[in-house]
Amino acid sequence: MTVTFIDVPIPEPGSVQNVTPDILWLRMPLPFDLDHINLYLLEDGEHGYALIDTGIGTRRVEELWDELLAKLHKPITKVIVTHMHPDHIGMAGYLVEKFRVPMYMSHSEYFVGRALSAGGRGASDWQDDEYLVRCGMSSEYVATAKQNRKENKGVGQVIRPIPLQYERLQKGDSIDIGEGQWQVIIGRGHSPEHVCLYSEERQILISGDHVLPGISPNIGVYSTEPNANSLSQYLSTLPQFLELSENTLVLPSHKQPFHGLHTRVNELIEHHHLHLDNLREFCHQGKTINDCLPVLFKRKLNSHNLFFAIAEAFSHLNYLYFAGEFSREINEKGQFIFTTK
Repeated sequence: MTVTFIDVPIPEPGSVQNVTPDILWLRMPLPFDLDHINLYLLEDGEHGYALIDTGIGTRRVEELWDELLAKLHKPITKVIVTHMHPDHIGMAGYLVEKFRVPMYMSHSEYFVGRALSAGGRGASDWQDDEYLVRCGMSSEYVATAKQNRKENKGVGQVIRPIPLQYERLQKGDSIDIGEGQWQVIIGRGHSPEHVCLYSEERQILISGDHVLPGISPNIGVYSTEPNANSLSQYLSTLPQFLELSENTLVLPSHKQPFHGLHTRVNELIEHHHLHLDNLREFCHQGKTINDCLPVLFKRKLNSHNLFFAIAEAFSHLNYLYFAGEFSREINEKGQFIFTTK
């Protein structure tokens, strides 16, 4: 089966589109190249909707939510957050407070979200600088990044205050929405404990960012955990989706709902293994992480994309290092040098 998008119009911001009789698809804007996030409202009995993800916490998204809620004439009964990235959790606090309803997340995503939104709280950022040096970035880049950290408040400025209580979702759980049950499937690598929801009866998967059509979710290693093996976690949690029905309707967080889950999972696996093969060939002589960017990314990277590209390259190189295929040393400039053994 090929990957095919469902034949329904893409909703404009502030409007909804049925993907099934009882599931509404909506979009909220993002201020990035990837300019939208998909959210889903699932009828939860006769009196309201369970919401999957919430949008980034900006004034514009708040205005769109207020406009949309006025049209729906039914309240939100549950707020379910797939993971802690700002475009997913950003408006959760606003909506939970507005409707006084529970928020559902996995344990890791909830507490990492709380920590990141709180910021450094005065902690030194020398490790952020060291991370960029280890990645092979120029002294000018490191200095600019340091200045940007001082001027910006971090992700907390686009995440509304996260509720102090949550309902825990974990692997093997199921959650009742309306008359149906949705199984919790956990993905890792893009984020620590990403929640996907699957209805076996209806053959529908709400995939969040873990399985996306047309683009690969960012699988990165960041300054908070420079020895993470994120790509190994991602590749080890993709095959479980091949056990679901081949006819599954996938509702992703970006692009469009689609059929062809098995094909897309295999494409994602092949995509990363192709990158790994290219790095094996490229790193016969020692390379920095920055050196490897043109091997993985053929397009021109702006400053926003470069941040994620560095982390993505790091995750692939760490994968090969922890697999015993690469050596990893620190040179006289403090940079990691990766070399094929």
